Amino acid sequence: MFDQQLHRLTEHILYLPPDADTDRPLLAAISGEKHTLLVDAGNSSAHAELFLRELDKYPIAKPSQVVLTHGHWEHVFGAYYLNLPCIASEGTKQEIEKMQHLSWTDEALNQRVKAGIESSFSAEMIKKEWGDNRKIPIILPSMTFSERMELDLGGIHCLIEHVGGDHADDSSVVYVKEDKVLFLGDCLYPDYKGEQWRYTVEGTQALLKRLENYDADLYVLSHDIPLSKTQFRIYTDLLKLFCQITLKMHGEFEAMISALSKELGRRLEPLERLVIRYFANGVETVGARV
Repeated sequence: MFDQQLHRLTEHILYLPPDADTDRPLLAAISGEKHTLLVDAGNSSAHAELFLRELDKYPIAKPSQVVLTHGHWEHVFGAYYLNLPCIASEGTKQEIEKMQHLSWTDEALNQRVKAGIESSFSAEMIKKEWGDNRKIPIILPSMTFSERMELDLGGIHCLIEHVGGDHADDSSVVYVKEDKVLFLGDCLYPDYKGEQWRYTVEGTQALLKRLENYDADLYVLSHDIPLSKTQFRIYTDLLKLFCQITLKMHGEFEAMISALSKELGRRLEPLERLVIRYFANGVETVGARV
């Protein structure tokens, strides 16, 4: 059952856990003495309204802005209902502009899935979250940045920085300096456009190198529970190993499975096999483009 209550991550940060049932991402509120910044807008009016209702229970400054980590639907469809100024990278604004002209009917979604523009996963989640009423108002960010932006919430400082990644070229992270918390959005997840989800070695290695610049104690991915520094290091070390195995075995799936199993000294977990498949897909996709 979806956890519909806020949790305290640090003295200055509250968060609403993700809900895989309709692909609701984690939403967070970062509160300083003067302002509260929201991280992502939610995937619907219901999601956004739940978040605001829960925030009202806490003695914090009223939310004054929301930052969008990237332009995928589940992070932006609730923005209209928050009725707050939105901050996003220039790339995210461009992605949202594209969505403003789309229809969200079953027919339109199915056509985009068939054309490889929309994933069947996203289409089904949109149908499930929004039901039959899919006249979705999509607003543009009112403030954009190219590389980075810093905000002072009143004793709490946030760095918002564009980092890219396979999942979405426009991905940004939010670093809360005083609390040493890094909000990653979806940047570390695979590219899920179309039906073949994929990671690329080049994209993963470049992103991991950028993320090493942040001195964080807690790492927050949008569709998982927050990770400690140790847990995050285990996660990223495994991704680095996947990259090495992919290069060594030239993206050949069965050879990658065998090599990784030998390296780890055990049979692979289902999730590890799945991620190896994503890396193999990435090699096939890059090869097809050459």
